[in-house]
Amino acid sequence: MTVSPQALDTDAAVLCHDLLRLDTVNPGDGSGPGERAAAEYVAARLSEAGLDPLLTESAPRRANVLARVAGTDRTLPPLLVHGHLDTVPFAAEDWTHHPLSGELADGCLWGRGAVDMKGTLAMTLALVRDWARTGRRPRRDLVLAFLADEESTGEYGARFAAERHREWFEGCTEAIGESGGYSVPAGGTAGERRLYPVAVGERCTAWMRLTATGTAGHGSRAGADNAVATLVHGLSRLAAHAWPVRLTPPVEALITELEGVLGTRIDRERLEAEAARLGRAGALFAYTVRNSAVPTVLRAGQKVNVVPGSAHAQVDGRFLPGTRDEYLETVERLLGPGVTREFINLEEAVAADHTGPAFAAMAAAVRAEDPAGHPVPYLMSGGTDAKTFNRLGITCYGFAPLLLDPELDYPTMFHGVDERVPVDGLAFGVRVLDRFLTAY
Repeated sequence: MTVSPQALDTDAAVLCHDLLRLDTVNPGDGSGPGERAAAEYVAARLSEAGLDPLLTESAPRRANVLARVAGTDRTLPPLLVHGHLDTVPFAAEDWTHHPLSGELADGCLWGRGAVDMKGTLAMTLALVRDWARTGRRPRRDLVLAFLADEESTGEYGARFAAERHREWFEGCTEAIGESGGYSVPAGGTAGERRLYPVAVGERCTAWMRLTATGTAGHGSRAGADNAVATLVHGLSRLAAHAWPVRLTPPVEALITELEGVLGTRIDRERLEAEAARLGRAGALFAYTVRNSAVPTVLRAGQKVNVVPGSAHAQVDGRFLPGTRDEYLETVERLLGPGVTREFINLEEAVAADHTGPAFAAMAAAVRAEDPAGHPVPYLMSGGTDAKTFNRLGITCYGFAPLLLDPELDYPTMFHGVDERVPVDGLAFGVRVLDRFLTAY
């Protein structure tokens, strides 16, 4: 079903609807449709705003868009605003509304990427277009990057842009991107207070491809070196492992802020239990107090009565800063000698200063639009293109502001079913970004 533009009363909503209808699924193996259609749409909308965007392909249909917005104070270093065009796959039969429909229902636009992260791209586009109509400008130059392949390794997106178009990022010292700035109900004695977690760091990434080999043969003849059994036993040990709980500086900063907002003491000796006690507020640190290794893909065999000679799996590994050697040694020990490992993606963590002027300006912009809002720093459990830009010396924050209905559990929709973003929330986000980018 196509939503008429008249039903969407803001430019951000129209742009989001249009982007959601463009298939940019990225399976990670090169088999997807690519980001070209969405990149062309973005470039056209930027051109309408008087900009001169560069549309550049890293491979056929793997497209990226770069643009620059002139600020009022050219003495300040430019700020990078980045986001990704690709989305993860979906099973349409599981959704209430088709994930490529951009359906408007219950005040929300539904579709794959509404949360991650076409809604944010729409807010950025809408703001730039509004500036063009009104003659207003940001305080500093902005470098806009709409990128491919974030949902895989970034090879065709951020990494390509950073290597082949390095000149676009010259002078940039800070950046904003996904994922943070959305409202979370504080709950408890905090009453109507809302938390706005702003990402000041990410865990390290260790995506791994695992292989076990054995003797192929007839399924009726049990063998001691069955590749499937070897791999499954190793995965079972890895999945069952209890990684030690550790408190990193960004999580400590978050917990300290939460104690003030919520009016409760948080016991550092039982952080996982405390996260459960605090509900949605506790979820902000529940997944960032320990390392993790989550099996996500398993492939072996073609026929029930044939023992395959090899079995393969993929694991989404994340580890806290400073624990790399310990993490990899533990993974090797748990998998055992019969399983080999290679990296699909290995990235170090990123960190930003929550006490500096950039965070303060973001917090001020949020509070100006939501006086009940309380921005807090937090560490992302996953990863973004920030890791690539961090290697260029750019300090990255996750700041994509949204005011949400308290019943809408936004973080759980990342890569989940029934992704949706409220139209009113998009309008709020545009206003917050406008305040931040014209002041900072």
